Amino acid sequence: MTGETLLRALDATGDGRRAAVVLPDTGASVTYDELRERVRAMAAALRARGIGPGDRVAIALPNGLPAIVSFLAASLAGTAAPLNPAYRREEFDFYLADTDARLLITDAVEEARRAAEARGIAVVGPDLAAAGPLPEPAPDDIALVLHTSGSTGRPKRVPLRHRNLAVSVRNIVRTYALGPEDVSLCLMPLFHVHGLMASAIATLASGGTLVAPARFNPLAFWRLVREYGVTWYSAVPSIHQLILARKSAVPAEGAGLRFVRSCSASLAPELMARMEEHFRAPVLEAYGMTEASHQMASNPLPPAVRKPGSVGLGTGVEIRIVDEAGCTLPEGSAGEVVIRGPNVITEYENNPEATASSFFGDWFRTGDQGVLDRDGYLRLTGRLKELINRGGEKISPREIDEVLLQHPAVKEAVAFGAPHATWGEVPATAVVLEEGAAANEAELAAFCRERLADFKCPTKFFILQAVPRTASGKIQRLNVAKSLLGAAG
Repeated sequence: MTGETLLRALDATGDGRRAAVVLPDTGASVTYDELRERVRAMAAALRARGIGPGDRVAIALPNGLPAIVSFLAASLAGTAAPLNPAYRREEFDFYLADTDARLLITDAVEEARRAAEARGIAVVGPDLAAAGPLPEPAPDDIALVLHTSGSTGRPKRVPLRHRNLAVSVRNIVRTYALGPEDVSLCLMPLFHVHGLMASAIATLASGGTLVAPARFNPLAFWRLVREYGVTWYSAVPSIHQLILARKSAVPAEGAGLRFVRSCSASLAPELMARMEEHFRAPVLEAYGMTEASHQMASNPLPPAVRKPGSVGLGTGVEIRIVDEAGCTLPEGSAGEVVIRGPNVITEYENNPEATASSFFGDWFRTGDQGVLDRDGYLRLTGRLKELINRGGEKISPREIDEVLLQHPAVKEAVAFGAPHATWGEVPATAVVLEEGAAANEAELAAFCRERLADFKCPTKFFILQAVPRTASGKIQRLNVAKSLLGAAG
């Protein structure tokens, strides 16, 4: 990539008249020339407002062209900090403060607007534009800052530099042989590294066309595939399952998909087989995380072998399996997955403790347990961290704990993941009430919904006299989950 920055995404095709982004909700589309002009105009306007390298520009927008333009412009003028538009005001308040946002780009997300205004942060619409040259960031400039949840603390800031993202996009393009003839359907949110890198930027960097509906609608999936000639899409398994439920809508002659990518949560081999049968296309499971600018491994395209239950081979990333001391284990042994590569961060932002505990030398500790087979394919066997993985959305249990502890009747709260047929995991929690206090499940659920995004809200509350503890008096989430879910089963 030229200069190892995201500017390459704007120079991906020699034909500026080719469609870059299509908006099926309105029927509108923009060419690469028009996209470049919009990004240039917004980036110039951000610079005119004092945004420079490292300055954080928060973005709270639904999927669509404004979200794409805002991300690219913010990453070129300063640092993009996209946020989930479904957050509640308390969540926006935390993330705006934690990123030290200088500016918020939003349209009708009133809770984001109110949180920004209360902090004295300027709010602008996605139509921001001015005349001026396109800023040219350096490869080491931070293009994107995202949060990843920790099992023992508040979300950690992940600073992704232009060179990290450029290498990751290049790896994705190479893995799936993406080109100008490809049409990608964007079903993942554009505040998530999966949607940003694998769906949007990889498509633009390869000169392809991105079809970007405002929201995922499984009832419209096959119509969009046929109407726009979609050749591939990437999503979490829960989205694949919802599409598969509409299998009767698959065209008799096949969907025309070149491949389907699955990432951000484990794909059951049985689901993969059903998908390939009904989609009439190879299904490629991949492995990604925010700290690696998304993709780390993937099953390859045919005629190479794809292995059900495996996340494939390293894609421009070195992968090892190590023991608790960081020593490499022999082939076939289960241990922690560690990675190394130019797309991987070298530190968390302003969090030396998290950085120190997340590396063995220059190898990043993923917190996942896995096995490498003799062919170099990685199979994940468990998760060492206590994060809740709801359809690819990672949720910090402690974040839920802290919200519930604000309830006057709650003495203790311990959140954990509970198995779910569609989402893989959903939040559940054990609660101990203050002596003499009363609160039922419905009241606690309503309390959470006022303070947390819907996907973070527990679906089951276990109201206990005491939370299970170890002999030394410690609370271990996995033990709490095992005891309660085993009893419930």
